[in-house]
Amino acid sequence: MNPPLFKTKKELILASASPRRKNFLSGLGLPFRALAADLDETPYQDEPPEKFVRRMARAKAMAIASHHPGAVLLGADTVIDCQGQILGKPTDAAHALAMLKLLRETGTHRVITGFSLVCINEQIDLTQSSATMIHFASLPDAVLQAYVDSGEPMGKAGAYAIQENGGFLVREIHGSSTNVIGLPMHELIHLLLELQIIYTEPANAPSSA
Repeated sequence: MNPPLFKTKKELILASASPRRKNFLSGLGLPFRALAADLDETPYQDEPPEKFVRRMARAKAMAIASHHPGAVLLGADTVIDCQGQILGKPTDAAHALAMLKLLRETGTHRVITGFSLVCINEQIDLTQSSATMIHFASLPDAVLQAYVDSGEPMGKAGAYAIQENGGFLVREIHGSSTNVIGLPMHELIHLLLELQIIYTEPANAPSSA
């Protein structure tokens, strides 16, 4: 078995139940726990998409941090910004189809992910966001309906999953692809290294024991 790419200096807790975010961290070999925060994720009236995802990411981290003051909490939230309109997860199949038609009609939209790192004992409280521009495909209603009927859009912001079958809906992508899936990994890993929360150790490094 290959050694993990990164090690942690503090306990890392992902304040999310997202399987995609879990997969990102697991793929790097990072030990972590996932504890989802139960919060009202309704945007405030006229709240800009970027401000909303930052607020939600920090709120998720803070909700768990109070019970684990020595751990580093990672909170995240992803939305579709369609000309200033926030598109979250569809409530039903009809809502999912309406979202896909809107994305087709507008042609381009942004996927914005906010992520927050909080550690009460270390007085860490940082929140950032990343945006990726998506050029959506122009496809017939029947194709969009077939995609909705597959069930995949449910539980996905904007009613599609670029990392799954929904990738055929995207013509072009400008920016971080992992951001679209749920975490801007370049920015996140850079920040974790900068804060010395994670580190690398050569496989042949002498043991500290």
